[in-house]
Amino acid sequence: MWVLVALFLPLFPLSVVQNMLLARIPRPLARSALLLLLPQVGVTLLHTLHPPIPGFLVTWALLSSAFYALRLLTVRDLELWSGLFVSSALALTWGVAARGADVTTLRLFAFWFSLPATLLVLLTASLARRMGAAYAGLFTGLAQSQPRLAGVLTLVVLSIIATPPFPGFFALLDILHGFGGAAALSVLGVWLIWGWAATRVLQGFNSSNGREISGGDLGMSSVVGYAVTLVVFAAAGFLFTRGGL
Repeated sequence: MWVLVALFLPLFPLSVVQNMLLARIPRPLARSALLLLLPQVGVTLLHTLHPPIPGFLVTWALLSSAFYALRLLTVRDLELWSGLFVSSALALTWGVAARGADVTTLRLFAFWFSLPATLLVLLTASLARRMGAAYAGLFTGLAQSQPRLAGVLTLVVLSIIATPPFPGFFALLDILHGFGGAAALSVLGVWLIWGWAATRVLQGFNSSNGREISGGDLGMSSVVGYAVTLVVFAAAGFLFTRGGL
């Protein structure tokens, strides 16, 4: 039963199925919808089937999360980067489930990490339209040529890697309080690698010395839309994490 669940809450190598599916969907809106939907399907199956979660499965989840976190360090394509990050983050859902968390807690945990990834997918499409490809280091720094786009990209990436005040930060703190010893150190290690990978990809977009960018900056309406979404997202984190998560 847990093998079926692992197709939606990714464990390597079963996570390859989900990543291949997302890679073959051309429309950003469809990919974003699937990034939100698939983890919730996994949580529903986990709640309905109640498969046993032995200790080795939690270890497997931590290793899967670490594997995909390390893969982030080698990736410069922003679309692929977002998919690999989701695989790394959602693998930690198994650790939350192993502690007996209720279905609402599991749904929120999956949502805290999948929503920022959907925003990055949409932003990646905007980057690709302006630059031809959302590839770090390919063009001159966004911070100078397209400051609004660079600012939104930076905030979205920070929300993805669980920096405060975004909900993922409190979700990971809750995991650390529940784990102990080697498991807690593993989560901290994964969190550190996320930050390292985010620094590398942001540096590649914001301060690289590649070709000139011909496209215009992000429109103010889009900037406001992303900003409002992130503010509401952060506020929801404060509201729903008061009791633990």
